[in-house]
Amino acid sequence: MTHDYLISLIRTAVPAAVGALLAWLASQAGIVLDADSGTALTVGVVALAMAGYYALVRVAESRWPWLGVLLGTPAAPKYEMLAARQR
Repeated sequence: MTHDYLISLIRTAVPAAVGALLAWLASQAGIVLDADSGTALTVGVVALAMAGYYALVRVAESRWPWLGVLLGTPAAPKYEMLAARQR
């Protein structure tokens, strides 16, 4: 359980870091917005970048399992069904 929990945390944190990195790269590329709309748009762009990155890596990982390393670890967590644990 602890090992799977750690794997799930890593595979969540890495896409978050990639999303933040992509948002930072956009700001370095000169994409600047006014303060009022900038915060909301930045949050949205980071969320979309994270979701897109995660989805693309998961699709690629289903074909080439070694690409799971792009999520921080090539091992996917294994979840047990609650009913199976109660028996």
